[in-house]
Amino acid sequence: MSWITATYRIRAPRAQLDDFARGLALEQSVELSDAAVTDAFVRERVMGRVAAIRPGAADVHDVDLHLATVTTGLDVAQTLNMLFGNASLHPNVALVDVVFPPEVTAAFQGPRFGIAGVRARLGVADRPLSCAALKPQGLSSEALAALCYTLAVNGVDVVKDDHGLADQAYAPFAERAAACQRAVTRAAQDTGRGCLYAPSLVGAPAALAAQARIAQDLGVGAVLVAPALVGMPAFAELVTNHLDVPVLAHPAMAGAVRIAPPLLLGKLFRWLGADAVIFPNFGGRFSFDETACAALAANARGAMAGYRPMLPVPAGGLAVERVAELVAFYGRDVMLLIGGALLAGDVAARTRAFVAALERAPAAACAATP
Repeated sequence: MSWITATYRIRAPRAQLDDFARGLALEQSVELSDAAVTDAFVRERVMGRVAAIRPGAADVHDVDLHLATVTTGLDVAQTLNMLFGNASLHPNVALVDVVFPPEVTAAFQGPRFGIAGVRARLGVADRPLSCAALKPQGLSSEALAALCYTLAVNGVDVVKDDHGLADQAYAPFAERAAACQRAVTRAAQDTGRGCLYAPSLVGAPAALAAQARIAQDLGVGAVLVAPALVGMPAFAELVTNHLDVPVLAHPAMAGAVRIAPPLLLGKLFRWLGADAVIFPNFGGRFSFDETACAALAANARGAMAGYRPMLPVPAGGLAVERVAELVAFYGRDVMLLIGGALLAGDVAARTRAFVAALERAPAAACAATP
Protein backbone atom coordinates (compact mmCIF):
# COMPACT_ATOMS: atom_id res chain seq x y z
CA MET A 1 0.00 0.00 0.00
CA SER A 2 1.07 3.61 -0.41
CA TRP A 3 0.40 6.99 1.13
CA ILE A 4 0.05 10.54 -0.15
CA THR A 5 1.81 13.19 1.92
CA ALA A 6 -0.27 16.36 2.12
CA THR A 7 1.03 19.48 3.83
CA TYR A 8 -1.39 21.93 5.44
CA ARG A 9 -0.73 25.37 6.88
CA ILE A 10 -2.80 25.75 10.00
CA ARG A 11 -3.46 28.89 11.98
CA ALA A 12 -4.10 27.85 15.58
CA PRO A 13 -2.67 28.32 19.08
CA ARG A 14 0.25 25.96 19.62
CA ALA A 15 -1.55 24.34 22.55
CA GLN A 16 -4.37 23.26 20.23
CA LEU A 17 -2.22 22.19 17.28
CA ASP A 18 -1.67 18.51 18.08
CA ASP A 19 -5.36 17.83 18.63
CA PHE A 20 -6.33 19.83 15.56
CA ALA A 21 -3.84 17.94 13.38
CA ARG A 22 -5.15 14.56 14.56
CA GLY A 23 -8.69 15.71 13.96
CA LEU A 24 -7.79 16.86 10.46
CA ALA A 25 -6.25 13.48 9.66
CA LEU A 26 -9.47 11.77 10.69
CA GLU A 27 -11.65 14.32 8.88
CA GLN A 28 -9.75 13.82 5.64
CA SER A 29 -10.04 10.04 5.77
CA VAL A 30 -12.70 8.28 7.86
CA GLU A 31 -14.75 11.22 9.21
CA LEU A 32 -15.09 9.47 12.55
CA SER A 33 -13.45 9.73 15.91
CA ASP A 34 -10.50 7.46 16.55
CA ALA A 35 -12.51 5.44 19.06
CA ALA A 36 -15.27 4.79 16.52
CA VAL A 37 -12.92 3.09 14.05
CA THR A 38 -12.73 -0.54 15.14
CA ASP A 39 -12.18 -2.38 11.85
CA ALA A 40 -8.54 -3.45 11.56
CA PHE A 41 -8.33 -2.87 7.79
CA VAL A 42 -9.74 0.64 8.10
CA ARG A 43 -7.42 1.52 10.98
CA GLU A 44 -4.31 0.24 9.24
CA ARG A 45 -5.00 0.90 5.56
CA VAL A 46 -7.48 3.77 5.34
CA MET A 47 -7.38 6.02 8.38
CA GLY A 48 -5.23 9.12 7.91
CA ARG A 49 -2.38 9.84 10.27
CA VAL A 50 -0.19 12.74 11.31
CA ALA A 51 3.27 12.36 9.78
CA ALA A 52 4.93 15.55 11.04
CA ILE A 53 4.17 18.78 12.86
CA ARG A 54 6.38 21.82 12.33
CA PRO A 55 5.39 24.60 14.72
CA GLY A 56 5.87 28.13 13.42
CA ALA A 57 5.71 31.71 14.58
CA ALA A 58 2.56 33.76 15.08
CA ASP A 59 0.44 30.62 15.53
CA VAL A 60 0.97 29.52 11.91
CA HIS A 61 2.19 25.94 11.60
CA ASP A 62 2.80 23.30 8.92
CA VAL A 63 1.42 19.79 9.35
CA ASP A 64 2.08 16.76 7.14
CA LEU A 65 -0.64 14.13 6.92
CA HIS A 66 -0.38 10.69 5.37
CA LEU A 67 -3.53 9.88 3.39
CA ALA A 68 -4.07 6.41 1.96
CA THR A 69 -3.77 6.24 -1.82
CA VAL A 70 -6.49 3.59 -1.91
CA THR A 71 -9.03 6.19 -0.78
CA THR A 72 -8.57 8.18 -4.01
CA GLY A 73 -9.67 5.48 -6.42
CA LEU A 74 -7.05 7.08 -8.69
CA ASP A 75 -9.76 9.54 -9.72
CA VAL A 76 -9.16 13.28 -10.04
CA ALA A 77 -12.24 14.47 -8.16
CA GLN A 78 -11.83 11.93 -5.38
CA THR A 79 -8.12 12.66 -5.03
CA LEU A 80 -8.87 16.37 -4.61
CA ASN A 81 -11.65 15.48 -2.19
CA MET A 82 -9.27 13.46 -0.04
CA LEU A 83 -6.66 16.22 -0.15
CA PHE A 84 -8.85 19.19 0.68
CA GLY A 85 -12.55 18.31 0.67
CA ASN A 86 -13.76 18.86 4.22
CA ALA A 87 -10.49 20.51 5.23
CA SER A 88 -11.32 23.41 2.92
CA LEU A 89 -14.28 24.23 5.18
CA HIS A 90 -11.91 25.19 7.97
CA PRO A 91 -11.10 28.89 7.46
CA ASN A 92 -7.79 28.46 9.25
CA VAL A 93 -6.44 25.69 6.98
CA ALA A 94 -4.66 25.94 3.63
CA LEU A 95 -3.26 23.13 1.48
CA VAL A 96 0.32 24.05 0.59
CA ASP A 97 1.98 20.95 -0.86
CA VAL A 98 1.37 17.39 -1.95
CA VAL A 99 3.79 14.54 -2.62
CA PHE A 100 2.16 11.78 -4.64
CA PRO A 101 3.46 8.21 -4.51
CA PRO A 102 4.34 6.51 -7.82
CA GLU A 103 0.98 4.74 -7.86
CA VAL A 104 -0.80 8.08 -8.29
CA THR A 105 1.56 9.73 -10.74
CA ALA A 106 1.68 6.61 -12.92
CA ALA A 107 -2.10 6.82 -13.37
CA PHE A 108 -1.86 10.30 -14.94
CA GLN A 109 0.24 11.30 -17.91
CA GLY A 110 0.96 14.93 -17.00
CA PRO A 111 1.85 17.31 -19.85
CA ARG A 112 1.76 15.62 -23.26
CA PHE A 113 3.89 18.28 -24.98
CA GLY A 114 5.54 20.31 -22.23
CA ILE A 115 8.20 22.91 -22.90
CA ALA A 116 9.99 20.91 -25.59
CA GLY A 117 6.76 20.17 -27.41
CA VAL A 118 5.64 23.80 -27.46
CA ARG A 119 9.07 24.87 -28.70
CA ALA A 120 9.01 22.21 -31.42
CA ARG A 121 5.65 23.43 -32.70
CA LEU A 122 7.04 26.95 -32.93
CA GLY A 123 10.47 25.99 -34.23
CA VAL A 124 12.11 28.00 -31.43
CA ALA A 125 14.80 26.23 -29.44
CA ASP A 126 16.89 28.75 -27.57
CA ARG A 127 15.08 31.88 -26.45
CA PRO A 128 12.22 32.86 -24.19
CA LEU A 129 8.80 32.83 -25.86
CA SER A 130 6.21 35.57 -26.30
CA CYS A 131 2.46 35.49 -25.82
CA ALA A 132 -0.27 38.09 -26.34
CA ALA A 133 -4.02 38.16 -25.72
CA LEU A 134 -7.00 39.06 -27.88
CA LYS A 135 -9.13 41.59 -26.01
CA PRO A 136 -11.40 43.25 -25.08
CA GLN A 137 -14.40 40.99 -25.33
CA GLY A 138 -17.21 42.71 -27.19
CA LEU A 139 -15.22 42.97 -30.42
CA SER A 140 -16.51 41.10 -33.47
CA SER A 141 -14.82 37.98 -34.79
CA GLU A 142 -13.45 40.02 -37.68
CA ALA A 143 -11.97 42.64 -35.38
CA LEU A 144 -10.38 40.00 -33.17
CA ALA A 145 -8.95 38.23 -36.21
CA ALA A 146 -7.46 41.50 -37.46
CA LEU A 147 -5.80 42.01 -34.08
CA CYS A 148 -4.62 38.40 -34.14
CA TYR A 149 -2.96 38.97 -37.51
CA THR A 150 -1.24 42.15 -36.29
CA LEU A 151 0.19 40.37 -33.26
CA ALA A 152 1.27 37.32 -35.24
CA VAL A 153 2.77 39.15 -38.22
CA ASN A 154 4.85 41.27 -35.86
CA GLY A 155 6.43 38.24 -34.22
CA VAL A 156 4.38 36.99 -31.26
CA ASP A 157 4.80 33.24 -30.75
CA VAL A 158 1.40 32.47 -29.19
CA VAL A 159 -1.77 34.54 -29.55
CA LYS A 160 -4.47 33.42 -27.16
CA ASP A 161 -8.07 34.39 -26.68
CA ASP A 162 -8.72 36.46 -23.61
CA HIS A 163 -10.25 34.06 -21.11
CA GLY A 164 -13.42 36.19 -21.14
CA LEU A 165 -14.06 35.19 -24.75
CA ALA A 166 -16.50 32.29 -24.88
CA ASP A 167 -19.42 31.69 -27.23
CA GLN A 168 -20.98 35.16 -27.06
CA ALA A 169 -23.20 36.48 -29.83
CA TYR A 170 -20.74 39.20 -30.83
CA ALA A 171 -17.95 36.66 -31.51
CA PRO A 172 -19.29 33.09 -31.56
CA PHE A 173 -16.70 30.46 -30.79
CA ALA A 174 -16.68 28.63 -34.14
CA GLU A 175 -16.69 31.82 -36.17
CA ARG A 176 -14.02 33.51 -34.06
CA ALA A 177 -11.72 30.48 -33.92
CA ALA A 178 -11.90 30.01 -37.69
CA ALA A 179 -11.18 33.68 -38.38
CA CYS A 180 -8.25 33.83 -35.97
CA GLN A 181 -6.74 30.59 -37.24
CA ARG A 182 -6.88 31.97 -40.77
CA ALA A 183 -5.13 35.09 -39.47
CA VAL A 184 -2.17 33.23 -37.95
CA THR A 185 -1.89 31.03 -41.04
CA ARG A 186 -1.72 34.12 -43.24
CA ALA A 187 0.83 35.76 -40.92
CA ALA A 188 3.04 32.66 -41.09
CA GLN A 189 2.84 32.70 -44.89
CA ASP A 190 3.74 36.39 -44.94
CA THR A 191 6.69 36.14 -42.51
CA GLY A 192 7.90 32.53 -42.60
CA ARG A 193 7.62 32.58 -38.82
CA GLY A 194 5.28 30.27 -36.92
CA CYS A 195 2.61 31.41 -34.51
CA LEU A 196 0.14 29.35 -32.47
CA TYR A 197 -3.42 30.58 -31.95
CA ALA A 198 -5.06 29.33 -28.74
CA PRO A 199 -8.85 29.71 -28.59
CA SER A 200 -10.47 29.71 -25.16
CA LEU A 201 -12.53 26.60 -24.40
CA VAL A 202 -15.12 27.21 -21.70
CA GLY A 203 -18.44 25.70 -20.69
CA ALA A 204 -19.97 22.49 -19.41
CA PRO A 205 -18.32 19.18 -20.42
CA ALA A 206 -20.45 18.73 -23.54
CA ALA A 207 -19.68 22.26 -24.72
CA LEU A 208 -15.97 21.75 -24.04
CA ALA A 209 -15.93 18.57 -26.11
CA ALA A 210 -17.77 20.30 -28.96
CA GLN A 211 -15.35 23.23 -28.91
CA ALA A 212 -12.41 20.83 -28.85
CA ARG A 213 -13.76 19.13 -32.00
CA ILE A 214 -14.12 22.49 -33.74
CA ALA A 215 -10.59 23.49 -32.74
CA GLN A 216 -9.22 20.19 -34.01
CA ASP A 217 -11.06 20.49 -37.31
CA LEU A 218 -9.67 24.02 -37.76
CA GLY A 219 -6.11 22.86 -37.08
CA VAL A 220 -5.44 25.29 -34.24
CA GLY A 221 -2.02 25.02 -32.66
CA ALA A 222 -2.99 25.21 -28.98
CA VAL A 223 -5.96 25.87 -26.69
CA LEU A 224 -6.63 27.83 -23.52
CA VAL A 225 -8.63 26.30 -20.64
CA ALA A 226 -9.17 27.43 -17.03
CA PRO A 227 -9.09 24.20 -14.96
CA ALA A 228 -10.57 25.73 -11.81
CA LEU A 229 -13.37 27.32 -13.83
CA VAL A 230 -14.48 24.30 -15.84
CA GLY A 231 -13.63 21.85 -13.04
CA MET A 232 -10.36 20.01 -12.66
CA PRO A 233 -11.81 16.53 -13.36
CA ALA A 234 -13.44 17.89 -16.54
CA PHE A 235 -10.14 19.52 -17.50
CA ALA A 236 -8.22 16.26 -17.08
CA GLU A 237 -10.76 14.35 -19.15
CA LEU A 238 -10.76 17.03 -21.84
CA VAL A 239 -6.97 16.91 -22.14
CA THR A 240 -6.83 13.12 -22.21
CA ASN A 241 -9.77 12.33 -24.45
CA HIS A 242 -10.47 15.34 -26.66
CA LEU A 243 -7.31 17.36 -27.34
CA ASP A 244 -4.16 16.71 -29.34
CA VAL A 245 -2.50 20.13 -29.03
CA PRO A 246 -0.65 21.93 -26.21
CA VAL A 247 -2.93 23.23 -23.47
CA LEU A 248 -2.40 26.58 -21.74
CA ALA A 249 -3.96 26.55 -18.28
CA HIS A 250 -5.52 29.85 -17.17
CA PRO A 251 -5.71 30.75 -13.45
CA ALA A 252 -9.31 32.08 -13.42
CA MET A 253 -11.13 30.96 -10.24
CA ALA A 254 -7.90 29.47 -8.89
CA GLY A 255 -7.86 32.05 -6.12
CA ALA A 256 -11.25 30.91 -4.83
CA VAL A 257 -9.81 28.08 -2.73
CA ARG A 258 -7.10 28.07 -0.09
CA ILE A 259 -4.61 26.00 -2.05
CA ALA A 260 -1.18 27.60 -2.31
CA PRO A 261 -0.58 28.86 -5.89
CA PRO A 262 2.77 27.07 -6.33
CA LEU A 263 0.95 23.81 -5.56
CA LEU A 264 -2.31 24.42 -7.44
CA LEU A 265 -0.95 26.17 -10.54
CA GLY A 266 2.58 24.76 -10.61
CA LYS A 267 2.07 21.16 -9.54
CA LEU A 268 -1.60 20.10 -9.68
CA PHE A 269 -2.31 21.69 -13.07
CA ARG A 270 0.81 19.91 -14.37
CA TRP A 271 -0.43 16.62 -12.87
CA LEU A 272 -3.72 17.13 -14.74
CA GLY A 273 -1.97 17.60 -18.08
CA ALA A 274 -1.38 21.32 -18.68
CA ASP A 275 1.58 22.06 -20.97
CA ALA A 276 1.86 25.72 -19.92
CA VAL A 277 0.43 27.65 -16.99
CA ILE A 278 -0.47 31.33 -16.89
CA PHE A 279 -0.08 32.98 -13.51
CA PRO A 280 0.05 36.49 -12.01
CA ASN A 281 3.59 37.82 -12.03
CA PHE A 282 5.03 39.72 -9.09
CA GLY A 283 4.80 43.48 -9.35
CA GLY A 284 1.68 43.36 -11.51
CA ARG A 285 -1.97 43.95 -10.72
CA PHE A 286 -2.27 40.86 -8.51
CA SER A 287 -0.67 40.05 -5.18
CA PHE A 288 1.75 37.22 -5.98
CA ASP A 289 5.25 37.93 -4.68
CA GLU A 290 8.66 36.86 -5.99
CA THR A 291 8.85 33.88 -3.64
CA ALA A 292 5.53 32.47 -4.81
CA CYS A 293 6.39 33.03 -8.48
CA ALA A 294 9.78 31.35 -8.14
CA ALA A 295 8.25 28.38 -6.33
CA LEU A 296 5.51 28.08 -8.94
CA ALA A 297 8.03 28.11 -11.80
CA ALA A 298 10.16 25.56 -9.98
CA ASN A 299 7.17 23.22 -9.57
CA ALA A 300 6.26 23.68 -13.24
CA ARG A 301 9.71 22.81 -14.55
CA GLY A 302 11.27 20.66 -11.86
CA ALA A 303 11.51 16.89 -11.58
CA MET A 304 8.08 15.33 -11.05
CA ALA A 305 7.57 11.62 -11.57
CA GLY A 306 9.09 11.71 -15.02
CA TYR A 307 6.47 14.21 -16.23
CA ARG A 308 7.45 16.62 -18.99
CA PRO A 309 8.27 20.13 -17.68
CA MET A 310 5.43 22.64 -17.92
CA LEU A 311 6.08 26.09 -19.37
CA PRO A 312 5.60 28.98 -16.90
CA VAL A 313 3.72 31.96 -18.38
CA PRO A 314 3.89 35.00 -16.07
CA ALA A 315 1.23 37.61 -16.82
CA GLY A 316 -1.00 40.22 -15.24
CA GLY A 317 0.18 43.75 -15.93
CA LEU A 318 3.50 42.99 -17.66
CA ALA A 319 5.16 45.70 -19.73
CA VAL A 320 7.87 45.62 -22.38
CA GLU A 321 10.20 47.57 -20.09
CA ARG A 322 10.33 44.57 -17.69
CA VAL A 323 11.29 41.92 -20.24
CA ALA A 324 15.01 41.80 -19.40
CA GLU A 325 14.26 41.72 -15.65
CA LEU A 326 11.79 38.86 -16.02
CA VAL A 327 14.01 36.79 -18.29
CA ALA A 328 16.79 37.20 -15.74
CA PHE A 329 14.40 36.03 -13.01
CA TYR A 330 12.77 33.07 -14.77
CA GLY A 331 15.48 31.95 -17.19
CA ARG A 332 15.21 30.85 -20.80
CA ASP A 333 12.30 28.43 -20.45
CA VAL A 334 9.55 30.97 -19.95
CA MET A 335 6.81 32.54 -22.06
CA LEU A 336 6.03 36.15 -21.17
CA LEU A 337 2.42 37.19 -21.68
CA ILE A 338 1.76 40.87 -22.29
CA GLY A 339 -1.87 41.81 -22.83
CA GLY A 340 -3.23 45.31 -22.44
CA ALA A 341 0.18 46.99 -22.57
CA LEU A 342 0.49 46.03 -26.25
CA LEU A 343 -2.97 47.28 -27.16
CA ALA A 344 -2.81 50.87 -25.94
CA GLY A 345 -1.49 52.82 -28.91
CA ASP A 346 0.41 51.52 -31.93
CA VAL A 347 -0.13 47.78 -31.54
CA ALA A 348 2.29 46.80 -34.30
CA ALA A 349 5.12 48.96 -32.94
CA ARG A 350 4.56 47.84 -29.36
CA THR A 351 4.50 44.22 -30.44
CA ARG A 352 7.75 44.55 -32.36
CA ALA A 353 9.35 46.18 -29.32
CA PHE A 354 8.20 43.26 -27.14
CA VAL A 355 9.57 40.65 -29.53
CA ALA A 356 12.85 42.54 -29.95
CA ALA A 357 13.29 42.82 -26.18
CA LEU A 358 12.91 39.06 -25.82
CA GLU A 359 15.33 38.34 -28.65
CA ARG A 360 18.05 40.54 -27.19
CA ALA A 361 17.70 39.28 -23.63
CA PRO A 362 21.28 38.58 -22.53
CA ALA A 363 22.30 34.91 -22.72
CA ALA A 364 23.66 35.18 -19.20
CA ALA A 365 20.26 36.18 -17.94
CA CYS A 366 18.82 32.96 -19.32
CA ALA A 367 21.27 30.68 -17.57
CA ALA A 368 19.61 30.27 -14.19
CA THR A 369 16.22 28.80 -13.41
CA PRO A 370 14.55 29.53 -10.05
